[in-house]
Amino acid sequence: MKDSFKRCWKSYRERAWTKDQLAPTSGRSKDTQFGGWGATLVDSLDTLWIMDLKAQFAEAVDAALEIEFKPSDNCDSEINMFQIIIHYLGGFIGAYDVSGCHDARLLNKAVEVADMAYTSFDTPNRMPVSRWTLSVLIAEAASASVEFTCLSQITGDMRYFDAISRVTDVLDRQQGSTKLPGMWPISVDMRTPNLMFDKFFGLGAMADSAFEYLPKMHQLLNSAGPAAQYRKMYKYAMDTAIAHTLFRPMVHDQADILIASAKHDGPDGRRDDTGQHLVCYAGRMLALGRRLFDNATHIEIGRKISDGCAWTYKNAPSGIMPEVFSMTPCPSRLACDFIPGSSPFSAVHDSRYILRPEAVESIFYMFRLTGEAKYQDIAWDMFQAIETYTRTEFGNAALRNVTDAPPEQDDSMESFWLAETLKYFYLIFSDHDVISLDDFVFNTEAHLFRIP
Repeated sequence: MKDSFKRCWKSYRERAWTKDQLAPTSGRSKDTQFGGWGATLVDSLDTLWIMDLKAQFAEAVDAALEIEFKPSDNCDSEINMFQIIIHYLGGFIGAYDVSGCHDARLLNKAVEVADMAYTSFDTPNRMPVSRWTLSVLIAEAASASVEFTCLSQITGDMRYFDAISRVTDVLDRQQGSTKLPGMWPISVDMRTPNLMFDKFFGLGAMADSAFEYLPKMHQLLNSAGPAAQYRKMYKYAMDTAIAHTLFRPMVHDQADILIASAKHDGPDGRRDDTGQHLVCYAGRMLALGRRLFDNATHIEIGRKISDGCAWTYKNAPSGIMPEVFSMTPCPSRLACDFIPGSSPFSAVHDSRYILRPEAVESIFYMFRLTGEAKYQDIAWDMFQAIETYTRTEFGNAALRNVTDAPPEQDDSMESFWLAETLKYFYLIFSDHDVISLDDFVFNTEAHLFRIP
Protein backbone atom coordinates (compact mmCIF):
# COMPACT_ATOMS: atom_id res chain seq x y z
CA MET A 1 0.00 0.00 0.00
CA LYS A 2 2.82 2.39 0.84
CA ASP A 3 4.58 1.59 -2.44
CA SER A 4 1.38 2.33 -4.33
CA PHE A 5 1.05 5.65 -2.53
CA LYS A 6 4.68 6.56 -3.20
CA ARG A 7 4.34 5.82 -6.91
CA CYS A 8 1.21 7.99 -7.18
CA TRP A 9 2.77 10.76 -5.13
CA LYS A 10 5.92 10.80 -7.27
CA SER A 11 3.81 11.26 -10.40
CA TYR A 12 1.70 13.96 -8.75
CA ARG A 13 4.88 15.76 -7.66
CA GLU A 14 6.39 15.60 -11.14
CA ARG A 15 3.29 16.13 -13.31
CA ALA A 16 0.50 17.82 -11.35
CA TRP A 17 2.13 19.67 -8.47
CA THR A 18 -0.30 22.02 -6.67
CA LYS A 19 -3.14 21.05 -9.03
CA ASP A 20 -6.33 19.39 -7.80
CA GLN A 21 -5.69 16.03 -9.45
CA LEU A 22 -3.27 13.93 -11.42
CA ALA A 23 -4.74 12.38 -14.56
CA PRO A 24 -3.32 8.86 -14.15
CA THR A 25 -3.43 7.49 -17.70
CA SER A 26 -2.33 10.59 -19.61
CA GLY A 27 -0.01 11.95 -16.94
CA ARG A 28 -1.58 15.40 -17.17
CA SER A 29 -3.03 17.56 -14.40
CA LYS A 30 -6.60 18.68 -13.63
CA ASP A 31 -8.33 21.38 -11.65
CA THR A 32 -11.85 20.60 -10.49
CA GLN A 33 -14.82 21.70 -8.40
CA PHE A 34 -12.40 21.81 -5.47
CA GLY A 35 -11.34 25.31 -6.49
CA GLY A 36 -8.10 24.60 -8.30
CA TRP A 37 -6.32 24.98 -4.98
CA GLY A 38 -4.41 21.71 -4.87
CA ALA A 39 -6.94 19.26 -3.43
CA THR A 40 -4.63 16.25 -3.78
CA LEU A 41 -1.80 18.21 -2.16
CA VAL A 42 -3.76 19.17 0.96
CA ASP A 43 -5.72 15.92 1.16
CA SER A 44 -2.48 13.90 1.21
CA LEU A 45 -0.69 15.72 4.02
CA ASP A 46 -1.67 13.51 6.95
CA THR A 47 -1.24 10.34 4.86
CA LEU A 48 2.35 11.40 4.12
CA TRP A 49 2.99 11.80 7.84
CA ILE A 50 1.36 8.50 8.80
CA MET A 51 3.41 6.62 6.19
CA ASP A 52 6.60 8.20 7.61
CA LEU A 53 7.32 10.13 4.42
CA LYS A 54 8.53 13.11 6.43
CA ALA A 55 10.64 14.79 3.74
CA GLN A 56 7.74 14.66 1.29
CA PHE A 57 5.44 15.93 4.04
CA ALA A 58 7.66 18.94 4.71
CA GLU A 59 7.85 19.80 1.02
CA ALA A 60 4.08 19.42 0.64
CA VAL A 61 3.42 21.63 3.67
CA ASP A 62 5.60 24.39 2.22
CA ALA A 63 3.67 24.21 -1.06
CA ALA A 64 0.27 24.10 0.65
CA LEU A 65 1.06 27.20 2.70
CA GLU A 66 1.41 29.13 -0.57
CA ILE A 67 -2.17 28.39 -1.68
CA GLU A 68 -4.22 31.53 -2.27
CA PHE A 69 -7.88 30.77 -1.65
CA LYS A 70 -9.35 32.93 -4.38
CA PRO A 71 -11.19 32.05 -7.62
CA SER A 72 -9.10 30.29 -10.25
CA ASP A 73 -9.63 30.58 -14.00
CA ASN A 74 -8.84 26.88 -14.36
CA CYS A 75 -11.44 25.39 -12.02
CA ASP A 76 -15.16 24.72 -12.23
CA SER A 77 -17.19 27.90 -11.75
CA GLU A 78 -19.26 26.63 -8.79
CA ILE A 79 -17.41 26.30 -5.49
CA ASN A 80 -19.05 23.95 -3.00
CA MET A 81 -18.36 24.97 0.60
CA PHE A 82 -19.07 21.45 1.83
CA GLN A 83 -16.17 20.17 -0.28
CA ILE A 84 -13.92 23.03 0.79
CA ILE A 85 -14.56 22.23 4.45
CA ILE A 86 -13.99 18.48 4.32
CA HIS A 87 -10.96 18.61 2.01
CA TYR A 88 -9.06 21.81 2.80
CA LEU A 89 -10.10 22.69 6.35
CA GLY A 90 -10.01 19.00 7.25
CA GLY A 91 -6.68 18.55 5.51
CA PHE A 92 -4.94 21.39 7.35
CA ILE A 93 -6.37 20.41 10.75
CA GLY A 94 -5.43 16.78 10.14
CA ALA A 95 -1.86 17.70 9.18
CA TYR A 96 -1.56 19.94 12.25
CA ASP A 97 -2.94 17.35 14.67
CA VAL A 98 -1.23 14.22 13.36
CA SER A 99 2.20 15.89 13.18
CA GLY A 100 2.10 16.82 16.86
CA CYS A 101 0.25 20.16 16.97
CA HIS A 102 3.52 22.12 16.65
CA ASP A 103 3.35 23.85 13.27
CA ALA A 104 1.35 27.03 13.81
CA ARG A 105 1.51 27.72 10.07
CA LEU A 106 -0.83 24.79 9.42
CA LEU A 107 -3.24 26.00 12.08
CA ASN A 108 -3.20 29.51 10.63
CA LYS A 109 -4.01 28.08 7.21
CA ALA A 110 -6.89 26.10 8.72
CA VAL A 111 -8.25 29.32 10.24
CA GLU A 112 -7.95 31.04 6.85
CA VAL A 113 -10.08 28.33 5.21
CA ALA A 114 -12.55 28.25 8.11
CA ASP A 115 -13.07 32.00 7.98
CA MET A 116 -13.81 31.74 4.26
CA ALA A 117 -16.29 28.92 4.91
CA TYR A 118 -17.79 30.78 7.87
CA THR A 119 -19.18 33.39 5.50
CA SER A 120 -21.62 30.76 4.19
CA PHE A 121 -23.31 30.94 7.62
CA ASP A 122 -23.77 34.72 7.31
CA THR A 123 -27.43 34.47 6.32
CA PRO A 124 -30.59 35.90 7.90
CA ASN A 125 -31.39 32.65 9.75
CA ARG A 126 -27.73 31.61 10.26
CA MET A 127 -28.24 28.45 8.22
CA PRO A 128 -25.35 27.75 5.81
CA VAL A 129 -25.58 28.28 2.07
CA SER A 130 -23.34 25.75 0.36
CA ARG A 131 -24.49 26.75 -3.12
CA TRP A 132 -27.12 29.14 -4.45
CA THR A 133 -30.05 26.85 -5.13
CA LEU A 134 -33.56 26.51 -3.71
CA SER A 135 -32.74 23.33 -1.82
CA VAL A 136 -29.52 21.85 -0.51
CA LEU A 137 -28.40 18.35 0.30
CA ILE A 138 -28.64 17.35 3.94
CA ALA A 139 -25.03 16.12 3.87
CA GLU A 140 -23.85 19.58 2.81
CA ALA A 141 -25.96 21.42 5.37
CA ALA A 142 -24.91 19.23 8.31
CA SER A 143 -21.31 18.33 7.59
CA ALA A 144 -19.15 21.12 8.98
CA SER A 145 -19.72 20.01 12.57
CA VAL A 146 -16.60 17.93 13.15
CA GLU A 147 -14.27 20.36 11.39
CA PHE A 148 -15.65 23.52 13.04
CA THR A 149 -15.82 21.89 16.47
CA CYS A 150 -12.24 20.70 16.29
CA LEU A 151 -11.04 24.14 15.23
CA SER A 152 -12.88 25.76 18.15
CA GLN A 153 -11.26 23.25 20.51
CA ILE A 154 -7.79 24.03 19.17
CA THR A 155 -8.07 27.82 18.90
CA GLY A 156 -10.55 28.62 21.66
CA ASP A 157 -12.56 30.65 19.14
CA MET A 158 -16.14 29.49 19.71
CA ARG A 159 -17.57 31.19 16.60
CA TYR A 160 -17.12 27.99 14.64
CA PHE A 161 -18.79 25.72 17.19
CA ASP A 162 -21.63 28.20 17.66
CA ALA A 163 -22.25 28.24 13.90
CA ILE A 164 -22.67 24.50 13.62
CA SER A 165 -24.61 24.29 16.89
CA ARG A 166 -27.39 26.34 15.30
CA VAL A 167 -27.60 23.80 12.48
CA THR A 168 -27.59 20.91 14.95
CA ASP A 169 -30.45 22.47 16.89
CA VAL A 170 -32.57 22.66 13.72
CA LEU A 171 -31.82 19.02 12.93
CA ASP A 172 -32.71 18.08 16.48
CA ARG A 173 -36.01 20.00 16.54
CA GLN A 174 -37.24 18.59 13.23
CA GLN A 175 -35.89 15.03 13.51
CA GLY A 176 -39.20 13.61 14.71
CA SER A 177 -41.35 15.58 12.26
CA THR A 178 -40.05 14.42 8.88
CA LYS A 179 -41.97 12.02 6.65
CA LEU A 180 -39.76 9.25 8.07
CA PRO A 181 -39.38 10.29 11.72
CA GLY A 182 -35.84 9.85 12.97
CA MET A 183 -34.15 10.51 9.63
CA TRP A 184 -33.76 13.69 7.61
CA PRO A 185 -34.55 13.62 3.90
CA ILE A 186 -31.82 14.00 1.32
CA SER A 187 -33.03 17.40 0.10
CA VAL A 188 -33.83 20.18 2.57
CA ASP A 189 -34.68 23.88 2.42
CA MET A 190 -32.30 25.73 4.74
CA ARG A 191 -33.80 29.16 3.99
CA THR A 192 -36.86 28.54 6.14
CA PRO A 193 -35.43 26.13 7.42
CA ASN A 194 -37.67 23.23 6.43
CA LEU A 195 -36.43 19.64 6.63
CA MET A 196 -39.82 18.06 6.09
CA PHE A 197 -40.84 18.50 2.45
CA ASP A 198 -38.78 15.80 0.72
CA LYS A 199 -39.85 12.15 0.56
CA PHE A 200 -36.54 10.40 -0.14
CA PHE A 201 -34.48 9.03 2.75
CA GLY A 202 -31.32 7.00 3.03
CA LEU A 203 -27.83 6.71 4.51
CA GLY A 204 -26.16 6.93 1.11
CA ALA A 205 -24.95 9.63 -1.24
CA MET A 206 -26.05 13.20 -0.45
CA ALA A 207 -27.04 12.25 3.12
CA ASP A 208 -24.09 10.24 4.39
CA SER A 209 -22.03 12.58 6.54
CA ALA A 210 -25.10 14.13 8.21
CA PHE A 211 -25.53 10.75 9.94
CA GLU A 212 -21.85 9.77 10.01
CA TYR A 213 -20.93 12.84 12.05
CA LEU A 214 -23.39 12.19 14.90
CA PRO A 215 -21.28 9.58 16.74
CA LYS A 216 -18.08 11.33 15.69
CA MET A 217 -19.25 14.55 17.33
CA HIS A 218 -19.97 12.65 20.54
CA GLN A 219 -16.48 11.16 20.33
CA LEU A 220 -14.80 14.50 19.58
CA LEU A 221 -16.64 16.23 22.42
CA ASN A 222 -15.38 13.43 24.68
CA SER A 223 -18.81 12.88 26.25
CA ALA A 224 -18.90 16.44 27.59
CA GLY A 225 -22.00 18.67 27.72
CA PRO A 226 -23.31 18.95 24.14
CA ALA A 227 -22.28 15.36 23.36
CA ALA A 228 -25.57 14.11 24.82
CA GLN A 229 -27.50 15.85 22.05
CA TYR A 230 -25.53 13.99 19.38
CA ARG A 231 -25.96 10.68 21.18
CA LYS A 232 -29.74 11.15 21.29
CA MET A 233 -29.92 12.13 17.62
CA TYR A 234 -27.70 9.21 16.58
CA LYS A 235 -29.83 6.66 18.44
CA TYR A 236 -33.07 7.97 16.93
CA ALA A 237 -31.60 8.07 13.42
CA MET A 238 -30.12 4.58 13.62
CA ASP A 239 -33.28 3.03 15.07
CA THR A 240 -35.14 4.38 12.04
CA ALA A 241 -32.46 3.49 9.50
CA ILE A 242 -32.13 -0.08 10.78
CA ALA A 243 -35.89 -0.58 10.68
CA HIS A 244 -36.55 0.94 7.26
CA THR A 245 -33.49 1.11 4.99
CA LEU A 246 -31.67 -2.23 5.34
CA PHE A 247 -32.44 -5.51 3.58
CA ARG A 248 -30.97 -8.98 3.37
CA PRO A 249 -30.23 -9.89 -0.26
CA MET A 250 -30.99 -13.23 -1.88
CA VAL A 251 -27.54 -14.76 -2.52
CA HIS A 252 -26.36 -18.21 -3.58
CA ASP A 253 -24.42 -18.99 -0.39
CA GLN A 254 -27.12 -17.62 1.95
CA ALA A 255 -24.55 -15.28 3.47
CA ASP A 256 -25.93 -13.39 6.46
CA ILE A 257 -25.31 -9.92 5.06
CA LEU A 258 -27.21 -6.63 4.82
CA ILE A 259 -27.40 -3.95 2.15
CA ALA A 260 -28.25 -0.35 3.02
CA SER A 261 -30.70 1.16 0.56
CA ALA A 262 -33.18 4.05 0.53
CA LYS A 263 -36.79 4.69 1.47
CA HIS A 264 -39.54 6.67 -0.24
CA ASP A 265 -42.56 8.40 1.29
CA GLY A 266 -42.21 7.51 4.96
CA PRO A 267 -42.64 4.32 7.04
CA ASP A 268 -45.21 2.71 4.73
CA GLY A 269 -43.53 3.77 1.52
CA ARG A 270 -41.54 1.82 -1.01
CA ARG A 271 -37.99 0.75 -0.24
CA ASP A 272 -35.54 1.16 -3.10
CA ASP A 273 -33.58 -2.11 -3.05
CA THR A 274 -30.35 -0.65 -4.36
CA GLY A 275 -26.91 -0.59 -2.86
CA GLN A 276 -24.16 1.98 -3.21
CA HIS A 277 -20.45 1.65 -2.71
CA LEU A 278 -20.53 4.91 -0.78
CA VAL A 279 -22.99 3.61 1.82
CA CYS A 280 -20.51 0.95 2.95
CA TYR A 281 -19.40 3.59 5.47
CA ALA A 282 -22.53 2.71 7.48
CA GLY A 283 -20.88 -0.49 8.68
CA ARG A 284 -18.14 1.54 10.28
CA MET A 285 -20.59 4.09 11.67
CA LEU A 286 -22.60 1.43 13.49
CA ALA A 287 -19.49 -0.35 14.74
CA LEU A 288 -18.23 2.94 16.17
CA GLY A 289 -21.65 3.53 17.71
CA ARG A 290 -21.34 0.21 19.49
CA ARG A 291 -17.97 1.20 20.87
CA LEU A 292 -19.15 4.60 22.06
CA PHE A 293 -22.63 3.75 23.30
CA ASP A 294 -22.35 0.07 24.28
CA ASN A 295 -25.10 -1.06 21.91
CA ALA A 296 -24.43 -4.71 21.04
CA THR A 297 -27.03 -4.69 18.27
CA HIS A 298 -25.13 -2.02 16.37
CA ILE A 299 -21.90 -4.00 16.11
CA GLU A 300 -23.80 -6.93 14.61
CA ILE A 301 -25.67 -4.74 12.14
CA GLY A 302 -22.42 -2.97 11.29
CA ARG A 303 -20.72 -6.32 10.78
CA LYS A 304 -23.43 -7.51 8.39
CA ILE A 305 -23.23 -4.30 6.34
CA SER A 306 -19.43 -4.50 6.20
CA ASP A 307 -19.58 -8.18 5.30
CA GLY A 308 -22.15 -7.31 2.63
CA CYS A 309 -19.71 -4.91 1.02
CA ALA A 310 -16.96 -7.53 1.18
CA TRP A 311 -19.36 -10.04 -0.40
CA THR A 312 -20.16 -7.73 -3.31
CA TYR A 313 -16.45 -7.22 -3.95
CA LYS A 314 -15.78 -10.94 -3.95
CA ASN A 315 -18.71 -11.77 -6.22
CA ALA A 316 -18.30 -9.00 -8.79
CA PRO A 317 -16.68 -10.23 -12.05
CA SER A 318 -13.59 -8.07 -11.50
CA GLY A 319 -13.50 -8.52 -7.73
CA ILE A 320 -14.46 -4.85 -7.33
CA MET A 321 -17.82 -3.51 -6.17
CA PRO A 322 -19.77 -1.31 -8.62
CA GLU A 323 -20.88 2.19 -7.73
CA VAL A 324 -24.67 1.53 -7.69
CA PHE A 325 -26.51 -1.79 -8.07
CA SER A 326 -29.72 -3.63 -7.19
CA MET A 327 -30.11 -6.99 -5.49
CA THR A 328 -33.20 -9.12 -4.93
CA PRO A 329 -34.29 -8.80 -1.29
CA CYS A 330 -35.29 -11.68 0.92
CA PRO A 331 -38.81 -11.35 2.37
CA SER A 332 -37.26 -10.81 5.80
CA ARG A 333 -33.80 -10.80 7.37
CA LEU A 334 -33.92 -14.57 7.65
CA ALA A 335 -32.17 -16.72 5.05
CA CYS A 336 -34.10 -17.28 1.83
CA ASP A 337 -33.65 -19.62 -1.12
CA PHE A 338 -31.60 -18.41 -4.07
CA ILE A 339 -33.02 -18.93 -7.55
CA PRO A 340 -30.57 -21.25 -9.38
CA GLY A 341 -28.98 -19.71 -12.45
CA SER A 342 -29.81 -16.13 -11.52
CA SER A 343 -27.31 -13.36 -10.82
CA PRO A 344 -26.92 -11.95 -7.31
CA PHE A 345 -27.08 -8.49 -8.91
CA SER A 346 -30.53 -7.94 -10.42
CA ALA A 347 -29.21 -4.75 -12.06
CA VAL A 348 -26.10 -2.60 -12.15
CA HIS A 349 -27.08 1.05 -12.48
CA ASP A 350 -23.61 2.57 -12.31
CA SER A 351 -20.83 0.14 -13.12
CA ARG A 352 -17.91 2.44 -12.34
CA TYR A 353 -15.32 2.19 -9.60
CA ILE A 354 -13.89 5.62 -8.83
CA LEU A 355 -11.25 4.48 -6.29
CA ARG A 356 -13.72 4.84 -3.44
CA PRO A 357 -12.66 4.20 0.20
CA GLU A 358 -15.91 3.35 2.00
CA ALA A 359 -15.70 -0.44 1.82
CA VAL A 360 -12.13 -0.66 3.10
CA GLU A 361 -12.98 2.05 5.65
CA SER A 362 -15.56 -0.22 7.26
CA ILE A 363 -13.27 -3.24 7.00
CA PHE A 364 -10.57 -1.23 8.81
CA TYR A 365 -12.94 -0.32 11.64
CA MET A 366 -14.24 -3.88 11.95
CA PHE A 367 -10.68 -5.17 12.21
CA ARG A 368 -9.66 -2.59 14.80
CA LEU A 369 -12.81 -3.09 16.89
CA THR A 370 -13.05 -6.90 16.73
CA GLY A 371 -9.44 -7.97 16.15
CA GLU A 372 -10.65 -10.64 13.72
CA ALA A 373 -7.88 -11.51 11.24
CA LYS A 374 -10.44 -12.32 8.54
CA TYR A 375 -10.81 -8.59 7.94
CA GLN A 376 -7.14 -8.32 7.02
CA ASP A 377 -7.66 -11.17 4.54
CA ILE A 378 -10.68 -9.38 3.07
CA ALA A 379 -8.71 -6.14 2.77
CA TRP A 380 -5.82 -7.88 1.04
CA ASP A 381 -8.12 -9.48 -1.53
CA MET A 382 -9.77 -6.12 -2.17
CA PHE A 383 -6.44 -4.36 -2.57
CA GLN A 384 -5.09 -6.96 -4.98
CA ALA A 385 -8.15 -6.66 -7.23
CA ILE A 386 -8.05 -2.86 -7.16
CA GLU A 387 -4.31 -2.68 -7.81
CA THR A 388 -4.52 -5.23 -10.62
CA TYR A 389 -7.08 -3.30 -12.64
CA THR A 390 -6.50 0.35 -11.69
CA ARG A 391 -2.70 0.59 -11.81
CA THR A 392 -1.26 2.80 -14.55
CA GLU A 393 2.15 4.11 -15.46
CA PHE A 394 1.54 7.26 -13.43
CA GLY A 395 -0.88 6.26 -10.69
CA ASN A 396 -4.20 4.44 -10.30
CA ALA A 397 -7.21 5.10 -12.50
CA ALA A 398 -10.95 4.92 -12.00
CA LEU A 399 -12.70 2.10 -13.86
CA ARG A 400 -15.60 2.55 -16.26
CA ASN A 401 -17.26 -0.84 -15.87
CA VAL A 402 -16.30 -3.33 -13.17
CA THR A 403 -18.65 -5.93 -14.64
CA ASP A 404 -16.11 -6.32 -17.45
CA ALA A 405 -12.90 -8.22 -16.88
CA PRO A 406 -10.60 -6.49 -17.42
CA PRO A 407 -12.42 -3.17 -16.92
CA GLU A 408 -11.56 -0.14 -19.05
CA GLN A 409 -9.67 2.59 -17.21
CA ASP A 410 -10.76 6.23 -16.98
CA ASP A 411 -8.28 9.12 -16.81
CA SER A 412 -9.29 10.12 -13.30
CA MET A 413 -7.70 9.76 -9.86
CA GLU A 414 -9.75 11.52 -7.18
CA SER A 415 -7.82 13.00 -4.27
CA PHE A 416 -9.53 10.59 -1.88
CA TRP A 417 -7.47 7.73 -3.35
CA LEU A 418 -4.46 9.13 -1.47
CA ALA A 419 -6.36 10.79 1.37
CA GLU A 420 -8.62 7.87 2.27
CA THR A 421 -8.44 4.61 0.33
CA LEU A 422 -4.71 3.95 0.59
CA LYS A 423 -4.64 5.36 4.13
CA TYR A 424 -7.21 2.82 5.33
CA PHE A 425 -5.49 -0.05 3.52
CA TYR A 426 -2.18 0.97 5.13
CA LEU A 427 -3.66 1.25 8.62
CA ILE A 428 -5.30 -2.19 8.47
CA PHE A 429 -1.83 -3.72 8.28
CA SER A 430 -0.23 -1.34 10.80
CA ASP A 431 0.02 -1.76 14.57
CA HIS A 432 -3.02 -0.61 16.52
CA ASP A 433 -1.05 2.20 18.14
CA VAL A 434 -0.48 3.74 14.71
CA ILE A 435 -3.44 6.15 14.81
CA SER A 436 -5.35 4.74 17.77
CA LEU A 437 -9.12 5.06 17.65
CA ASP A 438 -8.87 6.17 21.28
CA ASP A 439 -6.93 9.26 20.24
CA PHE A 440 -8.28 10.37 16.87
CA VAL A 441 -11.55 11.02 15.04
CA PHE A 442 -11.60 10.62 11.26
CA ASN A 443 -13.52 13.24 9.35
CA THR A 444 -15.48 12.14 6.27
CA GLU A 445 -12.35 12.62 4.15
CA ALA A 446 -10.28 10.47 6.58
CA HIS A 447 -8.44 13.46 8.01
CA LEU A 448 -7.36 12.85 11.58
CA PHE A 449 -8.52 15.09 14.42
CA ARG A 450 -7.04 14.60 17.86
CA ILE A 451 -9.55 14.00 20.68
CA PRO A 452 -8.86 16.52 23.49
